[in-house]
Amino acid sequence: GSQDALRRSAGAGEGLSFSLWNFRFMGVILVVLGLAHAYFPRRFGWPQHCEGLPLLTRQVFFVHNAFIGFAVFLQGLLCVVLAKDLVRPSQLAGAVLAGLSAFWVARLWTQVFVYKSELWRGKRFETAVHIAFVCLWVYFASSFGLGAWRQLFG
Repeated sequence: GSQDALRRSAGAGEGLSFSLWNFRFMGVILVVLGLAHAYFPRRFGWPQHCEGLPLLTRQVFFVHNAFIGFAVFLQGLLCVVLAKDLVRPSQLAGAVLAGLSAFWVARLWTQVFVYKSELWRGKRFETAVHIAFVCLWVYFASSFGLGAWRQLFG
């Protein structure tokens, strides 16, 4: 059927099945992470911490959090709903995957080089969360990057 045609067009077999599963799995994680952004302000006490900030700064802070959450949510939907299109050979899929990889490489770089180590160093829970996010960003960046490489050069 259409699954066999997709396998033949991608020339992958087992690799294609894994890629479909992997993109869908990442998509679920991204959807949950995107939705979690709605909970962040309350969880981290941002309304109280931002009380002394000028109104514009406060609003930009909360709006940016919402839009980051929305963008991550949409990335997840893309991976869940259109996984077959991300593995089907095309320049567009390659470009989309390269862009997603670049996004998560930038997020990884931020996690490692922008956030101050004093936020997590010497604190068991915060260190575990930091390491978990580093691993998650590596997973996203490398999975999207490998997908882009296969699309564009493989």
